[in-house]
Amino acid sequence: MRYSGFKVIKEALTGHKGWEPQWRNPDPKPHYDFVVIGGGGHGLATAYYLAKEFGESRIAVLEKGWIGGGNVGRNTTIIRSNYLLDGNEPFYEFSLKLWEGLEQDFNYNAMVSQRGILNLVHTDAQRDAARRRGNAMILNGSDAELLDVEGVRKLYPFLNFDNARFPIKGGLLHRRGGTVRHDAVAWGYARGADMRGVDIIQNCEVTGFKIEDGKCLGVETTRGFIGAGKVGVSVAGSSSRVMEKAGMRLPMESHVLQAFVSEGLKPVLPGVITYGAGHFYCSQSDKGGLVFGGDIDGYNSYAQRGNMPVIEDVAEGGISLIPALGRVRLLRAWGGIMDMSMDGSPIIDKTHIDGLYFNGGWCYGGFKATPAAGWCFAHLLKTDTPHDTATAYRFDRFQTGHMIDEKGQGAQPNLH
Repeated sequence: MRYSGFKVIKEALTGHKGWEPQWRNPDPKPHYDFVVIGGGGHGLATAYYLAKEFGESRIAVLEKGWIGGGNVGRNTTIIRSNYLLDGNEPFYEFSLKLWEGLEQDFNYNAMVSQRGILNLVHTDAQRDAARRRGNAMILNGSDAELLDVEGVRKLYPFLNFDNARFPIKGGLLHRRGGTVRHDAVAWGYARGADMRGVDIIQNCEVTGFKIEDGKCLGVETTRGFIGAGKVGVSVAGSSSRVMEKAGMRLPMESHVLQAFVSEGLKPVLPGVITYGAGHFYCSQSDKGGLVFGGDIDGYNSYAQRGNMPVIEDVAEGGISLIPALGRVRLLRAWGGIMDMSMDGSPIIDKTHIDGLYFNGGWCYGGFKATPAAGWCFAHLLKTDTPHDTATAYRFDRFQTGHMIDEKGQGAQPNLH
């Protein structure tokens, strides 16, 4: 079924009796050509592009819970391509271009809103860094605009421009950045994959891998053994636990990242803003709530919940930037599990086990990477070669010293 305005009108006039489930709930088959572990945004996008772009049909997505129950539904919905390094910027620009055509591509309203992202600067050194980043973005086909104080004031007159410690001196504006409805992304990819014959198998946890003579032959699950020609693992914060079942120890840690939403307000923020003097970023949802976040909780955890000190830290950052937030009530908070890599950049690569592939280590950048991560992982699974924009995302970069340290923090996961 394709969605359209005419279809909506017809269903409204006929009691909405013609809508069908958006995807099937099939039993697993004994064997597939491709098994993708993880029914989040990346896993569903991988299956979708394997079917749509590479013509594959015998594909299964295995999800231990339900579609949309993991990080794809637990984030702050931001999309952007304002990166600096050559290993990252072409990839995220590729992803942003896919976002721009995504709704037409899979015929689903994902509420892509390119409302712009402004990274504030508070020192001369930050302005120099923003100028350098903006030039790198432009060289890779993205957009960037360096604003002075008055340029920022026209967009956000209510910011604390004269903060004694962190006065606002300008900002780097990325007009094509913005937000997307996170759960609609999962639903749209799931529907699109299902329409192309992909089996989406929920409540199916992987408990082990069948590996013989260095080759992965399939996976053991709570719903029985499922054979596979190739297995791709895309499970975000559970990466270490799942890959441990294949005897692999990954160069990453799992941390909790909290996000928050306020009570509903009238339109306040025209776009997304990030605080250059602290880790705070904020946008406004279509329901009126302010959606914001900050640092990871810092300690290793697999729990989808956080702690009070981080809530206090993020709230302090927000009020420092926007004093009026002190009068706004916090409505709810949630946590997602981040698989933090050693240099803060992801991995999309083959493993040393024949037929076993890995996509993970996304840190803060997983949601915005969803289309490109799915496309590039599908490309790797199909061709055994990396996509042109993902050639740097290899396991061996930590051994060879080719780090992609976007923040310049060194090889310590909790700092990225």
